[in-house]
Amino acid sequence: MMTTTYDPSHPNYFDEADFRHELTRVYELCHGCRVCVGLCPSFPSLFDAIDAKDGDTGALSKLEQDLVVDECFGCKMCYVKCPYVPPHEWELDFPRLMLRAKAIKVRHGEQSIRQRLTDQALARTDLVGGLSVALSTFVNKAVGARDSVARQAMQRTVGISQHRLLPPYAKVRFTTWFKNRLRPFIKDRKAKVSVFPTCFIEYMEPGIGKDLVGVYEHNHVECSLPEGAKCCGAPWLHQGNVEQFRAQASRNVDILIKEVKMGRDIVVSQPTCAYVIKKDYPQYLRTEDSKEVSAHTYDASEFLVKMHKNGGGIELDFNGDLVDEVTYHAACHLQAQNVGLKGRDLIKLTGAKVNVVSKCSGIDGTWGYRSENYAASKKLSGALASKIKKTKYEMLAGECLLANTAITEETEEKVFHPIEILARAYGLKKE
Repeated sequence: MMTTTYDPSHPNYFDEADFRHELTRVYELCHGCRVCVGLCPSFPSLFDAIDAKDGDTGALSKLEQDLVVDECFGCKMCYVKCPYVPPHEWELDFPRLMLRAKAIKVRHGEQSIRQRLTDQALARTDLVGGLSVALSTFVNKAVGARDSVARQAMQRTVGISQHRLLPPYAKVRFTTWFKNRLRPFIKDRKAKVSVFPTCFIEYMEPGIGKDLVGVYEHNHVECSLPEGAKCCGAPWLHQGNVEQFRAQASRNVDILIKEVKMGRDIVVSQPTCAYVIKKDYPQYLRTEDSKEVSAHTYDASEFLVKMHKNGGGIELDFNGDLVDEVTYHAACHLQAQNVGLKGRDLIKLTGAKVNVVSKCSGIDGTWGYRSENYAASKKLSGALASKIKKTKYEMLAGECLLANTAITEETEEKVFHPIEILARAYGLKKE
């Protein structure tokens, strides 16, 4: 008897025999539908394997089943497209089934030493980020040049592709800047928010965080920090390390719930981090606090558009640098939140025409940084870049800094967060 469950607390969640039966059920449903065939490598591999067995899904070997799992990078676009997701009676959630597969692999110790080293290197973002900011001049020089000796050593030891463009580390952390700045008095305050920094903003792109604070305060929103909040835990989750993810999520919820109880909403500038807090924290913790935090968490653009549509009205005094046409990348994990493309909507308020490109970058968390995934990831990011190059634009935009880095790698052009474009339009200056 198989169990359809995506809850890690369920007694059968880590039962491999039970999981294999469920995998066969889901693969059979996907084989009969095929709406997701063009989304990622997993589905063509799955359908080819089943077709080679004359349509007998149950005849797939464990190796053939696992190839589909290994090729899934968690973009979640299949969930967005799937007609059979809960509450449909078939309860199909392909991304969460893939997470279950990876969790079982970790629980049973089926990873190689190399895979474990890569997992540790990519998941300990606060440790690596803190050290790298402190040593940013040295670190950026050492790892900034692709195919350098340092990058070759990184690939050999921890499995991070030497060919990938890695974003440089900042000299000052976002939270350090925030705590040291002069706090303005917010006249006619409309709302209070707590800015969840995310690893990218904290260690690599504090300028986006500064622009976020500037834009929010310009719109009479008081900003604070959730003191002590760390990485959302996405790398642990996507690797299948349920215990580490739960521990990280629990620590953050304990901090974020205090902000919520003080009347603050949580705003997050990165789609993956926002998705994890909104969707995965309640799923994996199953606590009232995690549900309450989820209910008060917003994508940074989503919050401003909500405020604007609810009568609060954001300022429209766009007296700064304006552009006529922007090409906007709709990030996968933003679409998976099912809140609409609010970054696009913000840019439109400045008067710009916005061309939307919706295609996965192939980075998705840490998957695209792994050397074994480089070729497949590069193929996806190249296809995205081709779509972008077919549009007219003065500026490229997108919320996901992981995807933006891949776009920059392909196009050699900077990609701006929608909040940055709004800050430029207002004429706000970065410090």
